[in-house]
Amino acid sequence: MSHAAARIDETRLWQRHVDMAKLGGLAKGGVNRQALSAEDAAARRLLGEWAAARGYDVFGDAIGNLYVRRPGTENDAAPVVTGSHMDSQPTGGKYDGIYGVLAGFEALEALDDAGVRTKRPVQVVAWMNEEGSRFQPGAMGSAVWAGHYDLAAMLAVKDRTGVVLADALRDTLTAAPCRQVDGFDRGFHAYIEAHIEQGPRLEAERKTIGVVTGIQGSQRYTVDVTGEEAHAGTTPLRVRKDALKSAVAIVAALERHMHDPADVVRFTVGRFECKPGSPNTVPGHVHFTIDFRHPDAAVLARLGDGIAKVAAAAAGPCKVEVARITDVPPTVFDPRIVDLVRAQATALGLSNMDMPSGAGHDAMHVAPFCPSGMIFVPCERGVSHNEAEAATPADLAAGARVLVEALHALADE
Repeated sequence: MSHAAARIDETRLWQRHVDMAKLGGLAKGGVNRQALSAEDAAARRLLGEWAAARGYDVFGDAIGNLYVRRPGTENDAAPVVTGSHMDSQPTGGKYDGIYGVLAGFEALEALDDAGVRTKRPVQVVAWMNEEGSRFQPGAMGSAVWAGHYDLAAMLAVKDRTGVVLADALRDTLTAAPCRQVDGFDRGFHAYIEAHIEQGPRLEAERKTIGVVTGIQGSQRYTVDVTGEEAHAGTTPLRVRKDALKSAVAIVAALERHMHDPADVVRFTVGRFECKPGSPNTVPGHVHFTIDFRHPDAAVLARLGDGIAKVAAAAAGPCKVEVARITDVPPTVFDPRIVDLVRAQATALGLSNMDMPSGAGHDAMHVAPFCPSGMIFVPCERGVSHNEAEAATPADLAAGARVLVEALHALADE
């Protein structure tokens, strides 16, 4: 173990998670810390306080991404960057996303504690709104940074209560102020994101480190089914335009369309809203969402392109509108970063395995701009996006040790 890896403090890293989990903490042990909420602002403020105590530079960009920078001996050199996100699902776990930010910060502290001076700056980023649970689409901060989404369009997005993102960002920056920079610096030397696996493979294979080779592609859709409200007791079934009945038929047809004996396709209807929601009124409108993922770009395109056609054929007497919100192709990580992560894990004596990511991550937007990769650590039973999400202090620290070694190597190039 090198000097930097040896200075990863398991207790300190665990306590950072405990402290962050109090911000938006829920009764069952999870967190509700959605993007640009008061809880998110508190988390940003706490990270800023920790960074200030170390003398690190803290700054933000126009979409609300937050950066913590440890200087290098050649401070104008392109930085090596790590990080993830601080926002959560409404009933999320206390490791999803925040682990990557805290492991990155722990890596900065370990470099300090080991007396390491790197040639390049090493930078931690907390990407804004990765989850997309409050403001859609998800991975917004990294996608705007990459130029994949338009800044003005994203600032105008509203949450379900009508709050405009630009206003929520203003309030967040008032509660957690930091230096703001113009534009987006895409000149990273390299990027590595640490994350809990959010799946069961590492635990099942009894491996400590997942060497992530890529991320499967994903598409998200909204579907609006419009019928006609009517009296439940007087309107004959044969003349109804029941939006709920049509929506259920559409979902069933899409399940058949997406059927995959190999169980590689991931198809999810995650939000389903029926209006007016009265027990004795035939529903006049249904809104639902689709999350569709696959590692093969051709399969992703073929099945995704069929969604609107299948929905229209199954809508019956109702009208249906299908909108594709996001279309993210599969990501293949740079072989050099993949090899580096694997080599560092092996050198540290940590069991490891190559694996793809089933979930999307901010790294998929960074990968086109610089050599990128990810490090996974196990989570209990693979449970995530759930208050029961759990990880061990030892596994979190192990991932941070691999991370700091990889960052150190890249920062001296």
